[in-house]
Amino acid sequence: MPPRGLGAKKERPKDTRGTIIRVLRYLARRKIALALLFLCTLASNLGNLLGPTFAGKAIGAAADAGQVDFAVVAYYAKAMLAAYLLSNMLSFLVNQAMMRLGRRVANQMRKDVFDKLMKLPVKYFDRNQAGDIISRVSYDIDVVTTCLSADLVQILTSAVTVAGSLFMMLWISPPMVVGLGLTIPMAVAFTRFMGKRTRPLYSKRSASYGRMNGYVEEMFSGQKTILAYAYEDQVCGDFSDINRDAAEAYRAADSLGMITGPTINMINNLGLSLVGMAGAVLYLLGAAGMEQISSFVLYSRKFCGPINEIANIMNEIYSALAAAERVFTLLDQPEEPADAPDALTLDRVDGDVEAEHVRFGYLPDQTVLHDLSFHAEPGKTFAIVGHTGAGKTTIINLLMRFYDVDSGEIRVDGHPLCAVTRASLRRAYAMVLQDTWVFHGTIFDNIAYGKEGATREEVEAAAKAARNHSYIMRLPQGYDTVIQEDGGNISKGQKQLLTIARAMLYDTHMLILDEATSNVDTNTEQQVQKAMQALMQGKTCFVIAHRLSTIQNADKILVMDHGDVVEQGTHDELMARKGTYYRLYAAQFDTIA
Repeated sequence: MPPRGLGAKKERPKDTRGTIIRVLRYLARRKIALALLFLCTLASNLGNLLGPTFAGKAIGAAADAGQVDFAVVAYYAKAMLAAYLLSNMLSFLVNQAMMRLGRRVANQMRKDVFDKLMKLPVKYFDRNQAGDIISRVSYDIDVVTTCLSADLVQILTSAVTVAGSLFMMLWISPPMVVGLGLTIPMAVAFTRFMGKRTRPLYSKRSASYGRMNGYVEEMFSGQKTILAYAYEDQVCGDFSDINRDAAEAYRAADSLGMITGPTINMINNLGLSLVGMAGAVLYLLGAAGMEQISSFVLYSRKFCGPINEIANIMNEIYSALAAAERVFTLLDQPEEPADAPDALTLDRVDGDVEAEHVRFGYLPDQTVLHDLSFHAEPGKTFAIVGHTGAGKTTIINLLMRFYDVDSGEIRVDGHPLCAVTRASLRRAYAMVLQDTWVFHGTIFDNIAYGKEGATREEVEAAAKAARNHSYIMRLPQGYDTVIQEDGGNISKGQKQLLTIARAMLYDTHMLILDEATSNVDTNTEQQVQKAMQALMQGKTCFVIAHRLSTIQNADKILVMDHGDVVEQGTHDELMARKGTYYRLYAAQFDTIA
C-alpha cells in the first residue's frame, strides 16, 4: 500500500472571487426562489426606509409651535408603525425561506461531494485521512450553508438599506452627507485591510479541524489496540497537542476578526458625530428644519447600522469562504481517468491473466515492483507470498486497475488492462480482503451486496458454503438480523465469514483472496477451505497468504521479495529448491535444519 499522507495535494492558493462565484452557482440553480426572496427583501427594506420619513414628518408637525396638529402626528405615527410591522413580517418570511434554501444547497453540495468521492481514484483515499475527508463533507459544508442561510440575507438586506438610506440622505440634504462621507473610505479601507489578514487564518482553522477529525477517526478505529498497549496517556497527550493547535488556530482567526466590528462601529460613530455637528450648523443658519434633520439622523443610523452588522459577520464570511475552498478543492480533484473510447467491455472472461515486465511505484521516486512477470492460467490457483512490504497487495491493486502500471503490461484473456473498461474488469473479480467490511443493514443485504436480485435461497446457499448458516439461524431474526455500523454486534470472524459468503454468491470467473481466513479459528478455516476449493473450481484465483499451509495445493506460487519475483512454482517444487520459499515455510513451522 502507498504510504498514507505522502504525495497529498497541498492546499491551493486562496481564490476568494472564484469561491464566491462557485457558491452562488449553487444558489442560481433555484432562480425563481431567489427572485421571490429578492423581491420580498426589497419590500421589507422599503418599509424600513419609509419609517424615518414618517418619523421626521411627525416630529416636524409636533415641532411647529402653537400649531401642533395631533391628528397629523397620529397619522404619521400609525403609518410608521404599519411600515415597520410589514417590514418585520416580510423579513421573518425571508429568513425562514432562506433557511430552507440553505438546507437544499447543503443537500446538493453533499450529494456532489459524495458523487465525486465515488469517482476518485483509490490513491486519493490512500493519501488523505478519512477524518479530513469527513470533515469536508460535514463540518465545512455546514459552515458554508449556515453562512448562506443567515449571513447572505443579512448582507442583502444591509446592501439595500445602505443604498436606500444614502439615496434618501442625498435627497434630504447633500451638504450633511459630506460629513458622513468622510468616514466611509476609512471603513472600507479598514475592512479590506482586515480581510486580507483574516482569510488565511480561517483557512488554517479549517485545515486544523480536518487534521483533528482525522486523528480522532484514526484513534477510535484502533481503540482496542490502544487499550491493549496501555497507550491511553500518550494518545490523550497527542490529542491535546492537536486540539491545542486547533484551538489556537480558532483563537487567532476569531481574535483578529473580532476587531473589525468594534473598529467599524467607532468609525461610524465618528461619522454620526460629524452629521450632528453639520445638522446643528445648518439649523442655526436656517438651511434645514427639524423635520429634515430628524429624518436625516435616522437615515444616517440606518446607513451606519448595516455597515456595523456586515463588519461583525465578516469573520463568519471569511470562515465560510475558507470552508468552501476546502470543499471545492475536493471537488476539483482529478477523477479516475476515463476509459479509452474504444475500450472493450469484458462480458465473458476465461481468466487468463499475464503480467509482462511490469514496473510500478506509488511515488515517482519509490519503485515498488521492479520487473514483475507471471502467467496465471484460466481456472488455476495462483498464490502470492513474501515478507511484509514485498509488493503482494500492490499486485492486487494493479490487477483491479486501482492503479495503472508505470511500464510493462498486464493482460486479461489477451487484452491489455488499459484497453478494457474498469467497471467490467472489476466486475470480473470477487474479492475477500483481510480487512473485512460490512455495512449497517441486514445479514441478507450484506451477503447479497453486489448481486442485484439475489434470492433468499441463493444467499442461504452461499452462507452454507461459507459454514455460516447455522450461526445466522441462531440469531434472533436470522437473515433479517440487523448488523450495527461496522459490524459492532458480531465477531470479527463472523464478519469475515459474511464477506466470504458474499464472494461465493458473486458469480465471477476470477477471485482474489487476501488472507481471507485470517480471522477464523483453525477448525472453521479447514471447513471453509474445503468449501472454497469446490467453489474455486474453474476460476482463476489469486491468493495472498501469510499462513503458507493454506496454499500448499496452489497450482503456482509466486514468491516476492522487495518488489522482485525471486521464485515461481508449486509447493513441492519450491520446497525442493530450498530457497526463499523453503525458508519462509520452515520458519513458520520451525523445521529448518
